[in-house]
Amino acid sequence: MSSFSLAVRDSTTMLRRNLLHARRYPSMTLNLLLTPIVLLLLFVYIFGDVMSAGMGGGADRSSYIAYVVPGILMMTIGGTVVGTAVSVSMDMTEGIIARFRTMAIHRGSVLVGHVISSVLQSVASVALVGAVAVAIGFRSKDATALEWLAALGLMALVALALTWIAVGMGMVSPNPEGASNNAMPLIVLPLISSAFVPVDAMPGWFQPIAEYQPFTPAIETLRGLLLGSEIGHNGWLALGWALVLSVLGYFWSKAAFDRDPR
Repeated sequence: MSSFSLAVRDSTTMLRRNLLHARRYPSMTLNLLLTPIVLLLLFVYIFGDVMSAGMGGGADRSSYIAYVVPGILMMTIGGTVVGTAVSVSMDMTEGIIARFRTMAIHRGSVLVGHVISSVLQSVASVALVGAVAVAIGFRSKDATALEWLAALGLMALVALALTWIAVGMGMVSPNPEGASNNAMPLIVLPLISSAFVPVDAMPGWFQPIAEYQPFTPAIETLRGLLLGSEIGHNGWLALGWALVLSVLGYFWSKAAFDRDPR
């Protein structure tokens, strides 16, 4: 068997292992998934009219649904990959990685299995939150099939980038609780992006922070693809952030994995 075939076989085995693990212990996935759904319902039905009026559109909850859903979808991805950091930390601290090192398996398959599993879970979570959004009134404005594919590709790319970062966080964390705490920026950053209010409505000193962090360009690009708003330079920023985070997370995770196991 060639080295490539061995890597594919072992990565598939690790992917199946992680998916089975997620199915047997769904509580963390459900907790992370319920957060964006609760926020979506909260901001639409409790704050929707007020937020819409404050943005200059009048008290129109339906227009605020269109604005907030892309941000919630990106927040869903950030929340889902937190579970990956915890899962990786559990593998590192409970001895299973040490056992894998003694087996005749491709070394990279352990990381690849976690990454692919996390991306698939992120896509499934986004689909579920998106279904809730459609049920409460979200509608895309004349988005073409190509724009829908681009939107899905963007979310998958963001999920891949954040997953590699989460894997690195899990690798270097002393325990699963520490991994959960270390991954909190992936949940907090969307809260201080353009997910809920435009960057222009924020204090002047804070606007650069909100505008150039990873989530805002991705959210604005997603809005442009689904709602027809201006994308401008946000598309390139979103792709740049995704590529940089993917490369950084990959080398960080690989370096941490190549060290002696804890």
